[in-house]
Amino acid sequence: MRTRTLTYTLFQTSRPSQLLLIAGVYLFGGVIAVANAARFAEQTFALGAVPLLFLSASVHYANEFADVETDTLTDRTPFSGGSGALPELGFDRTIPLYAGAFTFVIGAVMTILLWFSDVLSTPAVALLAGGTVVGWQYSVRPLKLAWRGLGEVTNAALGGLILPVYGAAVLEGPLLTAALASVPFFLIVLLNLFATQWPDRDADEAVGKRTLAVRWSPATLRVAYVTIALSAGLSLVVLHSVVIPTPVVLASLPTAPLVGWGAWGYTRRHVPWPTVSAMTALVTLQLLGWLWTVQA
Repeated sequence: MRTRTLTYTLFQTSRPSQLLLIAGVYLFGGVIAVANAARFAEQTFALGAVPLLFLSASVHYANEFADVETDTLTDRTPFSGGSGALPELGFDRTIPLYAGAFTFVIGAVMTILLWFSDVLSTPAVALLAGGTVVGWQYSVRPLKLAWRGLGEVTNAALGGLILPVYGAAVLEGPLLTAALASVPFFLIVLLNLFATQWPDRDADEAVGKRTLAVRWSPATLRVAYVTIALSAGLSLVVLHSVVIPTPVVLASLPTAPLVGWGAWGYTRRHVPWPTVSAMTALVTLQLLGWLWTVQA
């Protein structure tokens, strides 16, 4: 029974729903590359996902280790407060730390092997390695970026820019094009971070975790939210003439009401589901738009 509970804890603290989203954003980047003349190599792309998922799980484990105090104090939602597995089941916080170290080693070794086997290019390895290091530093010493008011931008850059560009790099696609095409998604991911940090603000403040939700007043946070939302829409218009095709722009439009709904209730709504839904819907709809472009 204890082994089964430990297995459940390790599964939950790996954040499986986030790993699924990571796989989707990775595919998003790969499809952008294919739409810009890269060849879709199925085996290479599948192999590139394996170290990504191990290293991403290691980052999630590090976050669970670092946030056990705030996760114990906060009123969790389906989108905030960590997995909740450690406070719920009473395991020591070193469990996810050991799991993080283990998955990190596996992911690092696989990355090196794929690099030496010429499966992963040097730019892809650099993006994966850099993203993993920064991902760990989001939570743990010496930088503890999330504790210094830098976590929102850092997390959004990792998930909204570095991740899709890594997907493009695995297929040796145009990296700058993938980065520019991902800017609207990056901004919505940043909105998602603003929304999901808000429910944890009291617990974060109690343990000394100085997120932007702790540092800034509700009025300032609302202004920032609206500014980022408008910037996301503007970036979609500007980049339409540069790298984002019309089907992707049109596919993005249904997410606008969700973003607006998120702005309307931000700092007043405890559960951040409109913004989370907007982020998930945007990457899904844009992925379909890019697939349409590939097939056209």
